[in-house]
Amino acid sequence: MGMEGLLQNSTNFVLIGLITHPAFPGLLFAIVFSIFVVAITANVVMILLIHVDSRLHTPMYFLLSQLSIMDTIYICITVPKMLQDLLSKDKTISFLGCALQIFLYLTLIGGEFFLLGLMAYDRYVAVCNPLRYPLLMNRRVCLFVVLGSWVGGSLDGFMLTPVTMSFPFCSSREINHFFCEIPAVLKLSCIDTSLYETLMYACCVLMLLLPLSVISVSYTRILLTVHRMNSAEGRRKAFATCSSHVMVVSIFYGAAFYTNVLPHSYHTPEKDKVVSAFYTILTPMLNPLIYSLRNKEVAAALRKVLGRCGSSQSIRVGTVMRKD
Repeated sequence: MGMEGLLQNSTNFVLIGLITHPAFPGLLFAIVFSIFVVAITANVVMILLIHVDSRLHTPMYFLLSQLSIMDTIYICITVPKMLQDLLSKDKTISFLGCALQIFLYLTLIGGEFFLLGLMAYDRYVAVCNPLRYPLLMNRRVCLFVVLGSWVGGSLDGFMLTPVTMSFPFCSSREINHFFCEIPAVLKLSCIDTSLYETLMYACCVLMLLLPLSVISVSYTRILLTVHRMNSAEGRRKAFATCSSHVMVVSIFYGAAFYTNVLPHSYHTPEKDKVVSAFYTILTPMLNPLIYSLRNKEVAAALRKVLGRCGSSQSIRVGTVMRKD
């Protein structure tokens, strides 16, 4: 019995991968693995810096640490399986594994949508109502914001995952993707899924519009406030405070707009895989780098930690030399 026959009689799926037949799988593995290591390292360092440096114990950095946690989990949903498939001839994923991947992916991407929107509100309060900032963004509010982001994202996962996996898959079990993304999985269904895809499209657009509305209103108010400022230093600080968040939002929502808003006529499997790779592999790496490179407080905290490590190492070397 051939591979196709085996797949039709099993509940497993086969992930075709980012590139169907890569000429240099080893090179592709090295590139993806390098990005994965940088992303994990950068996000973990960001989380630890915010935890250990008292100057970063503010609402903005608390929300940023939650973004790094989401990015760390997010990249771990798809990339390890992708790396395994690049080294192995067996590219199968179980029915349950595929469902779990869809649920976690939807939860994390939905959670990031809401969190980025609420981070824009945090910036609005910091720039437009600085005196009331400690009251409006107290610890309870921050915890509510984070919990709301996770719950909002998980609702999307709980709604869409069971419906997607309930369709009968009676044709090929080969998913033309490097992970179980819903549009690629639905193409395997042997019944019409157009009504469900329309409802899913409406759901995704709504999930985009809600946080995007918060972001648009927040930054409109910020721009008006900055325009009224007489101090050039005040304007510079306001733009520095918001610029990193604007860059992250532009990258994340730009890719999400293509995936969830543009009509099907603009989509091809190859384009979809490239865009998916951008926001599932590159974005989790870019987010902490943007915040660390463009943020003086994070950079100062990193230099402080590295300085402590260097001092500790010098003391140890000096102690060892005196003993000798």
